[in-house]
Amino acid sequence: MNNERIADLFIDQGLMDRAQADDVLLETTQNGKAIDRAMVDHGIVDQEQFYQTIADALSTEVINLAQVEISPRILKLIPAGLARLHRALPIGMQDHAIRVALVDPLDLQTIEDLRFALGHDLQVVLAPTTQIEERLKKHYGEDTSSMEEILKQLGEAGELMTLAGDQATGINVEAEANATPIIRFVDLILYQAIQNRASDIHFEPFENEFKVRYRVDGALYEMAPPPRRLALPVISRVKVMANMNIAERRLPQDGRIQKHIAGRAVDLRVSTLPTQFGESVVLRVLDRSTVNLDLEALGMPQYIFDYLIEVIHRPNGIFIVTGPTGSGKTTTLYSCLRKINTIDSKLLTVEEPVEYDLEGIMQVPVNDNIGLSFARVLRAFLRQDPDRIMVGETRDLETAQIAIQASLTGHLVFTTLHTNDATGAIARLIDMGVEPFLISSTLDGVLGQRLLRSICADCKTAYQPNESLLRQLNLSPNEIGERHFYYGRGCEQCNRTGYRGRKGIYELLKISDPVRELINQRSPSVVLKQKAIELGMTTLRQDGIRSIFEGDTTIEEVLKYT
Repeated sequence: MNNERIADLFIDQGLMDRAQADDVLLETTQNGKAIDRAMVDHGIVDQEQFYQTIADALSTEVINLAQVEISPRILKLIPAGLARLHRALPIGMQDHAIRVALVDPLDLQTIEDLRFALGHDLQVVLAPTTQIEERLKKHYGEDTSSMEEILKQLGEAGELMTLAGDQATGINVEAEANATPIIRFVDLILYQAIQNRASDIHFEPFENEFKVRYRVDGALYEMAPPPRRLALPVISRVKVMANMNIAERRLPQDGRIQKHIAGRAVDLRVSTLPTQFGESVVLRVLDRSTVNLDLEALGMPQYIFDYLIEVIHRPNGIFIVTGPTGSGKTTTLYSCLRKINTIDSKLLTVEEPVEYDLEGIMQVPVNDNIGLSFARVLRAFLRQDPDRIMVGETRDLETAQIAIQASLTGHLVFTTLHTNDATGAIARLIDMGVEPFLISSTLDGVLGQRLLRSICADCKTAYQPNESLLRQLNLSPNEIGERHFYYGRGCEQCNRTGYRGRKGIYELLKISDPVRELINQRSPSVVLKQKAIELGMTTLRQDGIRSIFEGDTTIEEVLKYT
């Protein structure tokens, strides 16, 4: 259930106050406890009263599913994929409406989506969440084999007209995009992506095929490809969900979908790109429930963590996180901001776009279409009396100069750069046109990072790598000693990839006096790096080797990213 909505309902009913609600919500987020269990444990209501209160508010009844037999005819009213996606259990028919028990009965969007997809009115009844989950598993199973079932429906359904690309009229395209099998198909793709922890979903039309691919832990995997003729209606359906102009297929568009999928609030950032054979669409998945923004959870070496804690509590200066796209820079900065997000600090961020909403922090999205650039927002920030400022990315001289000005006038500035390593950030700023003496006097540190795939814990296996691999890492037998190396054999848990999840590797460039001297002399990156290593900097490659020795990742991953 959506815990905030439930808490608000009980406050409105006068059954608990805001302080009790905050305690209950804290327990659900920190301990993963279900909200009904948390409220019973706090003595606010008993189990029966909990469900009866919600039922009264919705003018419906509470059903004990243990005493209900559901016939196969009723179960067929909601296809398996849709039932699992919306966590909806049909229990009967009444006055031409399907009686359905929902895990989240207050989610009006889910009710509307189901009504639209099924072409039936719904009568929502209430039942304990655990009972609904058990019956869904029993009747519909846990896998997503219904993808084939929906594809078969799409093939047989006479609802879909055969359209000839750009000759299709806007009305026809919209009718296809809103056809029930298309809605089910797109919903199921999103559901499967969320279940597989995908970070991106790619819809790619080619001349003779239509590909759907997921990016999981940084690597792309292809799904069973749907028929080529579904490209236009499926892509149009995604554009309808993102409130885009479905008639415009010649220009790139950006949009956003906010949806509850598999009981989780998920933001999807949508980008379309006109190609030779139709529009390519990529959805970036921002699943708040899977992102842990605690600095302690990032798995940094202790000395980097300690230095970071010291830097983020300084009154002024600039701290840069650097690395390629998708290396976790924003997550690191968000974690830093959360650590210093206290009642006595004013925090402002400018981002493109705002990826996660952080409570208590003013976040501004960049909009180049109306001239709202990083530099312009940053100038306005200085008149907003901030203590700490985060700039999503320093792209040009103007943004860099205002960030430096902000740090010189007593503000702490966090930002990111796209460079290959920590020392490359200095060269990048000088290349932009920033004076070296300004860099050396304001910069506190540069953190370079990468994300490597972690070996799956369920199929982790020790092995002895061949000598050529070890030579590529410059490892001698003495350094290896008795240490073991591991890889993932591949199992059900990791989709046969041998990897599950990702972890960071880091290098920290501390701006000490010897480094400042080299910056002022405009020394090249190689010289800066040599000096930093002399002064004790651990490089990305060395930190990667540490991860190999700890059994977290493989030699191949370290060689690929460092």
